[in-house]
Amino acid sequence: MLKYWRGYLIAAVLFACNFALVGFCKGHVQLVDMFYPYVDRIVMDYLANWSAGFAGSLWQTGVVFLAVLLLGSAVLMIALRWNPVQWFGWVLTAAGILVLLNTGIYGINAYAGPISEDVRLSVNEYSSGSLERAASYYGQMATEYAKKVKRTGKYADFSDFDTLAEQAAKGYTVLTYERGIPIFSGTTVPVKKQGWMGRADGKTGMTVGLTGESAVNPDVPEVGLPFAICHEMNHRMCIYNDSDASFGAFLACTANSSHEFIYSGYLMAFRTCYNALAGIDSQLGRDSLNRVMAYVSDDVMNDMAQYNTFFGEDAQQVDEQLTNLLVSWHVQEIAQYGEDEEEDVFDPMDESDERFQDILNPSRTGG
Repeated sequence: MLKYWRGYLIAAVLFACNFALVGFCKGHVQLVDMFYPYVDRIVMDYLANWSAGFAGSLWQTGVVFLAVLLLGSAVLMIALRWNPVQWFGWVLTAAGILVLLNTGIYGINAYAGPISEDVRLSVNEYSSGSLERAASYYGQMATEYAKKVKRTGKYADFSDFDTLAEQAAKGYTVLTYERGIPIFSGTTVPVKKQGWMGRADGKTGMTVGLTGESAVNPDVPEVGLPFAICHEMNHRMCIYNDSDASFGAFLACTANSSHEFIYSGYLMAFRTCYNALAGIDSQLGRDSLNRVMAYVSDDVMNDMAQYNTFFGEDAQQVDEQLTNLLVSWHVQEIAQYGEDEEEDVFDPMDESDERFQDILNPSRTGG
């Protein structure tokens, strides 16, 4: 009788191991962050270089193969009159093996430390003033580089997918060897085009740990392709969190020598801050947005609108974590020390403030 339940017992052990592994990692984040991402990057690099030798998405072929295998075994079960209960137990065992492997190879990265620690960035909650200044900076940089990329009509006209995938490595070379950020030292083999499976509007790409493959949806509007390519490369470098991967994509794009990558990076950073400003439902937010838009070109707005159409209803979604990263980076890397960290608030008890004297002596201001 035990033979009928053997598959279920093994599957239960596998899923229990997976549950225990995830629970341990959740409770020991610092321990995980000390070694796992660095060891796992070696594994992911090996898998990525191995899968790069296959044309097309290896993981997609694997899914089709497993589906055919499952269907074939079901047919044999019926034809040879295997016990269906026993058969299903071994199906669960196979699923448990795949889940445990995926967790061990890639999933544990979810419990590693944030990217801010790796790039030595102090992240604080942003103020409305610092958000406005960051949005203005990213908008102006996007406007500057919008003039340097090829345009057809009112939209940017970028290089083809394969060329962009090859060029992406340049930014990571700068981040790793010139700026000394080891988290970006993973393999830079080109990402693949995403096949028909999982390719839908609003999905820019995916990374599969079991095969070490990163794939990008080629339907993404051209201005977003360099950013999407770097985003998935960051996942392959074991940066699991989506907001962290997007911030890493901004760094990789703006470190690249290609104007197409630089423009894509600043455009996506501006889009993130723009959405955050637009989400402030007050006159202060509207005034801030109007001041920012005074320095942003029509080319930038047209490209951003084209990119937004890809996401449909989610186009205006605010990513608070990514916004915090981008604003903090602007404060620490671009703005003068201290200028963006404090609002210029009038203190009525500060007699040294010129505005205090204006209140006491209205004649100074013609009042």
